[in-house]
Amino acid sequence: MQVRDAMSSEVLVVGPEHTLRQAARMMSARGVGSAVVIDPDSEGVGIMTERDVLKAIGAGLDCDVERTGAHLTWDVVYAGPEWTVAEAAAAMARGGFRHLVVLDGREVAGVISVRDIMRVWAESQAATVPT
Repeated sequence: MQVRDAMSSEVLVVGPEHTLRQAARMMSARGVGSAVVIDPDSEGVGIMTERDVLKAIGAGLDCDVERTGAHLTWDVVYAGPEWTVAEAAAAMARGGFRHLVVLDGREVAGVISVRDIMRVWAESQAATVPT
């Protein structure tokens, strides 16, 4: 199975000037653990994860003042939609993270998470169980 078959193509996008609280509220409302951050003044795509928000709050920072641009990961590992799900899982395991931004060329095509990988794995296992 390829990443394009497992990824979420509806991606939450926030800007670097959103506060951490705004990003957290949007992630919570959408039921996702990450948001893609696109800065119109720079090249590339960053990612803000629930872990980034927790680190900032744990450090005692004010989530109504702190901006996503100061707390996200710009050094993102990207997946291609043609990658296998196993390749995506291996990249996550190597990097110690739970989300990969999926780029098709230079465009964000989606995000694949550990949850997506677990879902397709469970579905494939259920399909092999005799009834």
